[in-house]
Amino acid sequence: MKLPTSPFTVTDWSKVEPTTHPGESGEATWRTLNIGELRVRMVEYSPGYLADHWCDRGHVLYVLKGELDSELRDGRKFKLTAGMSYQVSDFGDAAHRSSTTTGATLFIVD
Repeated sequence: MKLPTSPFTVTDWSKVEPTTHPGESGEATWRTLNIGELRVRMVEYSPGYLADHWCDRGHVLYVLKGELDSELRDGRKFKLTAGMSYQVSDFGDAAHRSSTTTGATLFIVD
């Protein structure tokens, strides 16, 4: 990931308009800041959320609260709790999808 040229920016996430994205079950609420091709998001997954797709996009993801289950297409599974992160690139075979039974709040840069 290469950060694009941009001015110093402070973000009050409570003032960023949320968008709702339904999953296979539950929903995700995104607050998104786009800077060129860089996307920075505060994401909340409802309890019982299951993504409706496999994601091939690279991310740096940090769990602020709750628990997140990440499943890779190859069958590997990881449970992340508050204070944990994962990093995955745009390249390779790390297609992944997210779910949570309890709900989770995430900070994601991609």
